[in-house]
Parts: sequence; structure tokens; C-alpha cells
Amino acid sequence: MAETARSRGLSGDRWLPVIILALSLWDLHTEIRLLFEHFTFTQLIFTIRYHPLAVIMLFCSPSLWRRYGASRRISED
Repeated sequence: MAETARSRGLSGDRWLPVIILALSLWDLHTEIRLLFEHFTFTQLIFTIRYHPLAVIMLFCSPSLWRRYGASRRISED
């Protein structure tokens, strides 16, 4: 029987967490650089306040990776 891409685990879903993580880091790259140079709680609060979606995606990326990531196996029936 012919194997499909989904049965081999090569689904397009596995790139979703990687793309979301990359876009979140790209959105926060200036603030991350400033935090590494000189950490202040004011800068941390500014980052969380003005980039809430990117911060939430960074915190949710482990959950997204477990759901859509490479370790997900599709049962072969």
C-alpha cells in the first residue's frame, strides 16, 4: 500500500510552532537585545505590555511543540 506524507509523519502541521516561535522572536528582537545589555524591570514590563501576543506565544511554544511538533506520531491502522 502506498504511504502518504501524513502517515510518514511529514505533515505540514509540524512547522506551525517553529514559524510562530520565529515570528515572536523577530517581533521581540530589539527588546531582547536591550534586556540582555542592561536588564531593568521597567524594560521587562514594557516588553510584556506592548508585545503581549509575542510574549504569550513564547510561553505557549512548548505546548504547541508537543501538540504539533515532530514528536507527534500518527497511529498506523
